[in-house]
Amino acid sequence: MQESSFRDPSGFVFERDGTLYRQINNVYRGNYELLLSSGLYKELADKGLLVSHREVVIAPENEALAYKIIKPDKIPFISYPYEWCFSQLRDAAMATLYIQKTALSRGMTLKDASAYNIQYFNGKPIFIDTLSFEKYQEGYPWVAYRQFCQHFLAPLALMSLKDIRLSQLLGVYIDGIPLNLASKLLPLSSWLRMGLLTNIHLHSKMQKKYSDKSFKGNKSAAVSKKGLLAIIIGLEDVVQSLRYIRGKTEWNEYYHDIHYGCESFNAKKRIVGELLAGLKPNSVWDLGANEGVFSRLASNCGIHTISMDNDPATVESNYLMVKRNNETCMLPLLMDMSNPSSFRGWANSERCSLAARGPANIVMALAIQHHLVIGNNIPFKKLAEFMASLGYWLIIEYIPKDDPQVQRLLASRKDIFDEYSQTYFEQSFSQLYEIRGKYGLPGSQRVIYLMVRKS
Repeated sequence: MQESSFRDPSGFVFERDGTLYRQINNVYRGNYELLLSSGLYKELADKGLLVSHREVVIAPENEALAYKIIKPDKIPFISYPYEWCFSQLRDAAMATLYIQKTALSRGMTLKDASAYNIQYFNGKPIFIDTLSFEKYQEGYPWVAYRQFCQHFLAPLALMSLKDIRLSQLLGVYIDGIPLNLASKLLPLSSWLRMGLLTNIHLHSKMQKKYSDKSFKGNKSAAVSKKGLLAIIIGLEDVVQSLRYIRGKTEWNEYYHDIHYGCESFNAKKRIVGELLAGLKPNSVWDLGANEGVFSRLASNCGIHTISMDNDPATVESNYLMVKRNNETCMLPLLMDMSNPSSFRGWANSERCSLAARGPANIVMALAIQHHLVIGNNIPFKKLAEFMASLGYWLIIEYIPKDDPQVQRLLASRKDIFDEYSQTYFEQSFSQLYEIRGKYGLPGSQRVIYLMVRKS
């Protein structure tokens, strides 16, 4: 289990007998009672913007500090900002700003604006840190303003105006992208956009100037509630003004240019659908999912599905489809299977690796095996070990060497893959899996395998 709440003196998350709880410490008692009595908790929870909880009576983890124990509703899968596409990060930013505006209307404010406080649940962003709210004090600035700019505005601006891949900086800088770095990386044209000039470029310079000064006793830094609301509205405007400039990437039109016939493609959909229906899983991880065609065979049946791909454009398309169709069981994520998310943060324990967030009931690896083996020199044996670390059942597609997509990968490199054969594929996977089914695709030499992990 990840340990990401130890920094907050107000309380912490702990697990007992497989159930997640949150201890609220005495120091947060007044703010917690205000959260409930002000109606803020009910308003946000009713709108699906704050994770619901119930108070429980169990022994606390730290009795000397404890005020209450609450049991939050379970989020099926924890994801991180560096795994989100542009629109997911932007929607999370807008949700955070809306929550802050709502809190101010109820006499409270967010004391932090970490992107890690947002998760995706039922296809929408939801705030999960119940202890992030505190009583608003007239005249005080928003203490989470810098954090919001680092966690949301800076990466969104870099993704929109410079390069979509710069979102990966969020995986390097755990408290958001430093504003002075963002200011250096953004194009000169960003200085002509008032929202970015104020909230990134000038903000960065002010940070440096006042880094050794506090708000206490500094009357010139005071801001009224009306002024604070104006800042929040200004941030909403600049976030909404940022757009993802879609460009054609290597794989974002993969299904629009199917390299094997419609008969094979439809047979593949039928086979995968029948396997899912027979196994009746409660979770599916689709690796190399592209725009989620096969992921939806699971999610449309109410199966919680993580749809992963390493192409930002396809993940963006997948997420926009989730929004457009109001899908509640699908979570598209940006994930490079040759370098999946690892443990990160303090003592490598704050953010979990991909495998540690499993296992999934079923892992689907359709049209990805050749990318990893040919494109990234991953031996079949290592590939089998990786798949086995992620889940119990495996639906995997074997793509032969003479397939057009394999030949496309080999066109720009020397063929050193003497062991790339169906026989060796089966031998390698049979060491960890029992092969339960083998299904050829008509009009193609591709084969769909159903396997179950041996232990």
